[in-house]
Amino acid sequence: MVIEWLKFCMSPESRERYIELDTEIWTAALSQYPGFVSKEVWIDPDDAGSLIFVIRWATREQWKAIPEADLIQITERFDAAFGLSYEMVESTEFQVRRFPVPG
Repeated sequence: MVIEWLKFCMSPESRERYIELDTEIWTAALSQYPGFVSKEVWIDPDDAGSLIFVIRWATREQWKAIPEADLIQITERFDAAFGLSYEMVESTEFQVRRFPVPG
């Protein structure tokens, strides 16, 4: 399993609208692709203007197989619906390491 980890910043007043639209547009779209496992939204209690998205993919190959044209189209749809400024300030990935269970 691989984790797509994204951090976004926006005005604190627009955070809840951002989450709603992200669920309607991004999560709905990504869940249609093979390999999508789940998505979580993490809210920083000390920073009302930032969000972290943790997206789990079965394999890196499945995640990276999403066509760039599809990602552009989803981004354009989201941006048009949101209509406010935001910024992706960090993007990284992690591999989930599973250790054998003794016994």
